[in-house]
This record gives sequence, C-alpha cells and structure tokens, in this order.
Amino acid sequence: MAGSILWSLVLALHILCIAYWVGGGAFLTLTLRNSITLLEPAARLNVQLQTYSRYCRGLRHIVPVTLLTGWALVFHVGGFAMVPWPINAMQLLGLVMTAVYLSVELGPLRAARRAIRPQPALFNTIRNRIVIMLALGALTILCAAMGTI
Repeated sequence: MAGSILWSLVLALHILCIAYWVGGGAFLTLTLRNSITLLEPAARLNVQLQTYSRYCRGLRHIVPVTLLTGWALVFHVGGFAMVPWPINAMQLLGLVMTAVYLSVELGPLRAARRAIRPQPALFNTIRNRIVIMLALGALTILCAAMGTI
C-alpha cells in the first residue's frame, strides 16, 4: 500500500512538471506575444526578456525532475522493454524537448540577456523554438494518453 502511494506521488510530480513545461510554452506562444503589442518597444523587449528568463529558470529544475521521475516510473514497471511503445515514444520526445530547451537557454536567450539592447529577432527565434517545444509536448501528451489505455 505504501509503495503505491509513493509511486502515485512520483507520477503526480511527473504530471505537474509536464503541466509547467507544456503549459508555460502554451502561455508564451499563445498569450504573451499578443498581450505585449500594447507596450512601447523598449518595454515590450524588457517584458519578453523577463518572462522568457523566468520560464527557462523554472525549466532548469523542471526538466531534470521530469526526466528522472519518468525514468523512475519506467524502471518501476520493469524497464523500457516492458512498457508499451507510446511510453518509449514519450522518452524520445522528452529528450528532444530537452534538446530544444537547451538550444533556447544556451543560444538566443543567453544572447538576449547579454545584449545591451536585445534585438526583436532574438525573441522571434526563442518563440519559434518554444513553438516547437509546445508541439512536441502536445505529441508527448498524446503518447501518454495512448500508453495508458
């Protein structure tokens, strides 16, 4: 009984991390860009820089926890050979999402933080990569739904 509660908590933590990762990407993609059009250009760039930075700062913790809890759940049921193919697809998509996140964090976001006046093109690059991450996240959620039935 206590073991099942522990694994339920691990699963809940995994789902909460995915909710932040994918939900934050959806917010940035669908809401932020439209909302900041009312601001002056300098304020717009500052808001984008602060918002993207805080989202990625959260992902620094979320991404490793997501991967570790996912692997723990897989190894709990016997390893990757024992789980259905959608779970293995989730693993692959999660690693690709991690690579996209790292490309945002170590590429255009780092350049935007270091720039005295970050160019709007940097934020377009960040947004495009977050759109890719969001699409991969939606596909991962679809795989999760297929793997539980």
